Amino acid sequence: MALATLTTKGQVTIPKKIRESLQLRTGDKIEIIVTDKREAIIRPISKKVDDIFCKLHKPGRKAISTEALDKAIRNRMKDTFK
Repeated sequence: MALATLTTKGQVTIPKKIRESLQLRTGDKIEIIVTDKREAIIRPISKKVDDIFCKLHKPGRKAISTEALDKAIRNRMKDTFK
């Protein structure tokens, strides 16, 4: 169990263990859902294609093959579901 403290401004820092588990990064959006039992569920909001369009392009960066990209994605997904 991870504990967090509410500040006087109503802010909470999500503990590192939880951020890593949810793969949250600076600037990510989260959704907080309150249940009938007065419990809060925190879940990351998936980004839409429009939000990230052209963010991968960096001038001067060498292009990689789709096979290499697929392999990198597979490896990342394996790490996610360990």
